[in-house]
Amino acid sequence: MKNGKTILITTSSFGLESSEPLNLMQAAGFEYIINPYNRKLSEEELITLLSKHKPPYIIAGTETYNRSVLENVKPFLKIISRCGVGIDGIDLEAAAEFGIKIKNTPDAPTRAVAELTIGLMLDVFRRISLIDRNIRNGKFDKFMGNLLFGKTIGIIGYGRIGKCVALYAEAFGCKIIFHDPDSLNSMPLDSLLQESDIVTLHCPLLAQTKNVINEAALCKMKKTAILLNASRGGLVDENALIKILTEKRIAGAAMDCFEKEPYSGELIKFDNVVLTSHIGSYAKESRIKQEIDAVKNILEDKE
Repeated sequence: MKNGKTILITTSSFGLESSEPLNLMQAAGFEYIINPYNRKLSEEELITLLSKHKPPYIIAGTETYNRSVLENVKPFLKIISRCGVGIDGIDLEAAAEFGIKIKNTPDAPTRAVAELTIGLMLDVFRRISLIDRNIRNGKFDKFMGNLLFGKTIGIIGYGRIGKCVALYAEAFGCKIIFHDPDSLNSMPLDSLLQESDIVTLHCPLLAQTKNVINEAALCKMKKTAILLNASRGGLVDENALIKILTEKRIAGAAMDCFEKEPYSGELIKFDNVVLTSHIGSYAKESRIKQEIDAVKNILEDKE
């Protein structure tokens, strides 16, 4: 299969929702190898697959491509096409040094992540998941919730997804404020934290955003406010969040991503926290578009 037109697909569940991405590769004369583990690869598993197949092209998931991994593949690897938005798991400096092109699919996940974000807001405010669990356990309890209408939503990161969240939230009658150093009219982070009823993260994980929501930031939030992270694990100091929730310093949280996944930490003990398994982009329509766009990144590349 080492014919110069081999694609290693390391992202999991590729091609399950539609055969179109696979058909595109075949029609263009490419052969492909699909992730045999059907989950996120460890560094050792990734290196083993790369060493075995020596692919010039990769359609990547969220696995890590550090300098050590990239140095081993620089003799044969041309492109890493990330099926998704985040490229924080790739050493971009090393990739540039070794002449490896990095691409992603920034448009495809936007609506899926934004819709999940709105869903998490409603879930935490109306305690939907908790009530569902109670009914299944024989308790027909009722809890007083809150409206989304009229709330101030503070968006940290005002790119494609942040703006889409704002669009949806405005339809609920929410006020939008945001913090993003690259955007006009950006509000200082401290002011956003103090004014928001909901703080939602939609920024990349960079050195300057690592633990951007730490104990000091959480202490600036209203006691009636909630925190949402449907962006990247590592943006929130999870130990600080556990402490603040234990002290009832904020009203609740929803987390779709974690510093270590699968997650099994102390956040599972809180009834006012909703946890999902990094499913922001997991809508069929979005997933299919991501996969097609990831393939097109390779097929349309011009040397």
